[in-house]
This record gives sequence, structure tokens and C-alpha cells, in this order.
Amino acid sequence: MISISILALRNAVAASVADAGYVFSMVNEFLRQAGKEPLFEVRLVGLSPEVSLNGGRHYLRPDVLMEAAPPSDLIIIPSMSGDMMGSTYPNIPFAPWVAAQYHNGTAVASLCTGAFLLAATGLLNNKSATTHWYAAPAFRAMFPNVKLEDHKIIVDEGGLYSSGGATSSLNLGLYLTEKYCGKETANFATRMLMMDNDRASQTRFSMFIPQTQHKDEVINRAQREIESEQVTKLSVDALARKVSLSKRSFIRRFKAATSNTPIEYMQRMNVEKAKRELESSKHSIEQIIYALGYNDIPSFRKIFVRYTDLTPKQYRGRYGM
Repeated sequence: MISISILALRNAVAASVADAGYVFSMVNEFLRQAGKEPLFEVRLVGLSPEVSLNGGRHYLRPDVLMEAAPPSDLIIIPSMSGDMMGSTYPNIPFAPWVAAQYHNGTAVASLCTGAFLLAATGLLNNKSATTHWYAAPAFRAMFPNVKLEDHKIIVDEGGLYSSGGATSSLNLGLYLTEKYCGKETANFATRMLMMDNDRASQTRFSMFIPQTQHKDEVINRAQREIESEQVTKLSVDALARKVSLSKRSFIRRFKAATSNTPIEYMQRMNVEKAKRELESSKHSIEQIIYALGYNDIPSFRKIFVRYTDLTPKQYRGRYGM
């Protein structure tokens, strides 16, 4: 029997707590119907006898309190709602317990923004992880020592698993099912959920959110220049001159403030502008690309695919009017 402890986090997302155990319950039922013994034992572990979820709109009662919980084979950290620093802090008492369990051989998985609590344990320092793309700027600010790969659906770091947003928790459940039960059982669960489990990236769903919470006003000025709707293709040299910095200093300060190089930032902003046009206008793809200041259509197409996993034509077919 594989024991799974789902953390009943304060201010967790109720649906995430439910999703955390859903795949394993389904596998148990499948095994029963096949005349086999259930494989998973799932319990809710809490810090108090009653835990509020979704900002106090829902409550649940854990099966066991943390200090009395037996060792687990797998700990699952569900996603949290609200401000991530404010939501992580009330759950910090879990952090040393999770770390101790991991060092004793327990695997740990986070769903969506549960990665914030997983990172707070220190277990992810100098390792890779993912979370919901929308929470990526806050995560990078809070945990600069973690290599965030927010374009990925699942990151497997040797017994530390993390997943992206929303239905990615089910993808992680299927991934773990295959690890514990094999391909055949995982394929059954995939069909029952009617899910495509070969997605490796959440890039196509993401929007680029500029990092503007830094204190470097000079770089803020450069960002506003890039983000303007003026149809001009800026260069790094021109931007550096506009803010009275040498090119080298400008690139260094821009990267430190935004976690992107100026080139990456400009490319991502142009991709966002192109996405809006592809979603809402009838302009041809060529017209949209030319309007952004690009004369080399194949070059921009490669940039677009890099940040969306789709060509402009595929993106319009999926999200256009």
C-alpha cells in the first residue's frame, strides 16, 4: 500500500485539494473492479482540527494532525489562493515537517501555487520547479535560488515534483500513477479522465506579465518605452541611449530588475501584441508582423513559436474570432 498525505493548507484552493486525491481514488476503484487490492491510502493532514479554504468560504476537517501523522510515501501540497506571501506564511509550520519527511525518503509533489510552500522548505534551492505561469513573477521574487521553469507542465527533480496551473494537477497525478502503477494503469486513468497527458508545456496558455515591482526607475522608463503601442522596432542601443546608460550597464540592470534580457523582453512584448491582433482582428498575419516592425516574417514566426509553442496561424485558428 502506498500512503499519500495531502496537506490541508490554510487558504488552499478547495478544487486543488479534491484534485490531489482524485486520480489515486480512481485508480483504487479501477483495481477493485479488476479484482485487485487498492494501491493507494490517501489521508488529509492538517495543522488544526478545522481548516478554512478559499479565503474562508469552505472548511474541511483533516484526517490527522501533522504531529500525529505517520510517515508517507508521497506528500502532496495543493495550490493556495490569494497573495502568495500571505498564503504561504500561515502554512510555514508544515515546512520543516515536509523537509524531514523528504530526507527520510518521502517524495513531495506540489500542485500549481503549492510550489511556494515547497520552495519555502528549502528543498528546491538550486533545483528546478514549475508553478502557474501567472504566479511566476512573484515566485521568482520570493525564491531567487530556485530555477523556475514556468513553461513546463511538470518538473521532476528526483523525488520533488511540481506542476503548472489548473488541470496540470491531474497531469501530475497521471504522471505519478505511471511511476507507481505502470503504463497500463496510467493509460486507463487517462482515458477515464478524457485527458491528453502528453502535454509538456503550459507556454501556449500563458501571457507575459512584465516585472514592474522593482525599484529601478531608469529600467521602468525603458519598460514603458517597450510597452508603448507605438509601431517602432526598438534596439537595445537605442533604449540604452534613451535612459542615458551604457549598453553594458543597461543590459545588466535590466536583467537584474526584470529577470529578462532587453531582447527577450522586447520579443515577449511583441509576441503579446501579435497575440492580441491574432485574437481580435482580421488583419493578415503578414500585416500584423510588419506592423510590429519586423520585415523578416520567418524570423518572427520562430520567435512566436518559441514563446507560445504555436505558429501564428495555429494560434489564430485556436484563439481567433
